[in-house]
Amino acid sequence: MSDSMMSSDPSISDIPTQGSEDDVDSLPESEPDSDDVTISDSDYDDSDAERQWKESLEQLELLLSMVLVPYAGKYFGRKFAFWGWKRYMEWMYPVDILITNKAAFEGAGIVGAASL
Repeated sequence: MSDSMMSSDPSISDIPTQGSEDDVDSLPESEPDSDDVTISDSDYDDSDAERQWKESLEQLELLLSMVLVPYAGKYFGRKFAFWGWKRYMEWMYPVDILITNKAAFEGAGIVGAASL
């Protein structure tokens, strides 16, 4: 590098290290203007309540997406499969399929959907 570039660049020794704390201490303290918005305890409570509300919504969303929707889908999927199989068998073969005990049929579907 040339000497002219070296002389124009500030070096580390040129940076003041002492007295910077004194400079900060000597600055006048500013008091908040009346126009400034201050956060009160009720604002903290509102944000805390809002945070808890969002967390509970996330928990409900997880409950729906990971527990209820898969079980309902499994139950209604089996119900649709039995209905479709019944329709196919009636179309393919002239046989009437009659469910005599509807409660037992529904219970078997629920138990089958609950078993993983």
